[in-house]
Amino acid sequence: MIPFSVLDLSPITVGATATQAFRNTLDLAQHAEQWGYLRYWLAEHHNMTGIASAATSVVIGHVAGGTKTIRVGSGGVMLPNHAPLVIAEQFGTLESLYPGRIDLGLGRAPGTDQTTARALRRDLHGSAESFPDDVVELQRFFSDAVPGQRVRAVPGAGLHVPIWLLGSSLFSAQLAAALGLPFAFASHFAPDHMLTALRIYRAQFRPSATLAKPYAMVGVNLFAADTNEAAQRLFTSLQQQFVNLRRGTPGQLQAPVERIEATEMELSGVAHSLSCSVIGERDAVREGLLSVIEQTGADELMLTAQIYDHAARLRSFEIAAQVREEIAGSKG
Repeated sequence: MIPFSVLDLSPITVGATATQAFRNTLDLAQHAEQWGYLRYWLAEHHNMTGIASAATSVVIGHVAGGTKTIRVGSGGVMLPNHAPLVIAEQFGTLESLYPGRIDLGLGRAPGTDQTTARALRRDLHGSAESFPDDVVELQRFFSDAVPGQRVRAVPGAGLHVPIWLLGSSLFSAQLAAALGLPFAFASHFAPDHMLTALRIYRAQFRPSATLAKPYAMVGVNLFAADTNEAAQRLFTSLQQQFVNLRRGTPGQLQAPVERIEATEMELSGVAHSLSCSVIGERDAVREGLLSVIEQTGADELMLTAQIYDHAARLRSFEIAAQVREEIAGSKG
């Protein structure tokens, strides 16, 4: 049975603070480790009052320091916001502190709006266009240092931190294939090109020193509960978040509601964006996750759950872990 992993945006719920979000993140990571999840990734977003993981490498250190065996990483770091050397030093530091447990997932989007992106970078010229070169430069910083090399990542050089490419389009799939890197598709919010991107990645993949054959992960929204009705209600928090995002009014994660105040057009657009979601009780979750695996041929599932109540979020991931064990048992 393929591994399951966790993508956490460290949600800040209405009336709560980033402090509480980080406590919840660590608690979920510790439970995920006990339940057999392979990785725990955190995502870089900026100027989002409902997401606490902006300083992604810092939060990764917080989680890795509070766990023992689970891999911890970024899903992802938005490389155009940073100089490759800075990321090499940050993740070289993390790898030195927590050897063999750190992943570096890279994206080429800003993770925010254009005004905030300018505040982050000062100069937006060529930032996304230079992404392939920046990835290669970052790889060199993690490689063994060579004689005469004038700039080294310290720590970082020789640590060979695993790099993943993340994306929601064909571009990152093609780049991951060309560089022989593992690829994660952001189907949990941008499912349109998922199957095409996976097909291109596998068809064009070139073996590398990093990876002998393609390895693809897909993102899935997970809303599991003890009843289908309870799971559907949990899902309304994410639906509200996406409606507000499309309106240009992002905010803290809201409590579930009986009815979402939105137009039919808004609801239709949100339903399309969130179509790669598995919602329901245990049997429905089993069927849904098996369907995603069969449809995509994924080597790994990255599950994410923007759930308002922390206990309910824990329960959702617990159910998925139990389902995975059931599936593994039936295949064994």
